[in-house]
Amino acid sequence: MTETTENNLWTQGLSALACHPSTEQFKQLKQYVALLHRWNKTYNLTAIREPQQMIPLHIFDSLAVAPFIEGENCLDVGSGGGLPGIPLAIMQPQRAFTLLDTNGKKTRFMQQAAIELGLKNITVVQTRVENWQAENQFDTIISRAFASIIDFVDRSSLHLSKKGQMLAMKGRFPNSELTTLPNEFIVDLSTTLKIPDVSGERCLIKIIRNS
Repeated sequence: MTETTENNLWTQGLSALACHPSTEQFKQLKQYVALLHRWNKTYNLTAIREPQQMIPLHIFDSLAVAPFIEGENCLDVGSGGGLPGIPLAIMQPQRAFTLLDTNGKKTRFMQQAAIELGLKNITVVQTRVENWQAENQFDTIISRAFASIIDFVDRSSLHLSKKGQMLAMKGRFPNSELTTLPNEFIVDLSTTLKIPDVSGERCLIKIIRNS
């Protein structure tokens, strides 16, 4: 992919998402893709190997949920290589992001990426979310890693603030999963995500406490 083609991919995709990064933020997004590509050769952070695929499948996919993040702090559970947490932290410097994963190679990458990108609003934690003794609760808990929404809620909701929200990023709308949602939680919003240059289905499920 030529530099011109890559720049067009970035420009058109970000515009379609109504995402308008500053010059510094755009530089950070591109640098993050370069880091992910380089480390992926050794650490196997993602099955997506090429930058031209990482941009829409990882970056645009992550930034599509940016308008739905609420509150002062956000927990990204099963963040892996930092998705969606790092792109969101780049675009929302006013908000604190905690990126949690059990895999040491992945958390080391996220820590290094945060340093190289100069992101002061990121904390990286290596543990299982259900075993983590967090110092505070979170206004938004997000994940695109869990196969099951029920597992996501069961394991992560102890870290949710009283009026917080849980955001599950999914492919097809998970009708069957939501019928077994615990009674203390309800689906507050479900919406289709339009990801530039990605053909597959994507949706976002917002879950809150049933008050």
